[in-house]
Amino acid sequence: MSNVYPKYKEAVLLGTANSALTGAGATGLFVALVDTGVYTFNPAHEFYTSITGIAGTDQEITGVTCVNGIVKGSNVTFPSVPSGPNLEALALYRKNAGASSTWRLVCFLDSGILGLPVLPNGGDIAVTWHATGIFGL
Repeated sequence: MSNVYPKYKEAVLLGTANSALTGAGATGLFVALVDTGVYTFNPAHEFYTSITGIAGTDQEITGVTCVNGIVKGSNVTFPSVPSGPNLEALALYRKNAGASSTWRLVCFLDSGILGLPVLPNGGDIAVTWHATGIFGL
């Protein structure tokens, strides 16, 4: 299921800083692998530091476009994710040049993701987005 964080929707509607998704690098859209045994979606969460149960190294989603309310971007591969518990979800966030406590949470995806759930074994984990897009507003 795609859960867009309400605080992100609010930021978009108010034109708040750090809400645009079309940046790159230090201001890009990133994704984290999440163990839902440790973290579940909470509509009150606003920033990256609210997330626990992250595994591997977060990856940037490149080539992000937003058309007709649908966000699309390149598939991602998490390299050499250490062995550990099952990973069932993805948390998308908008990074900026500031501290991780200012990186705005965008969306939590916990179903319909090709490649998840997965039991990490030290290898790469590839995530393929649905052909229609990553999520929509």
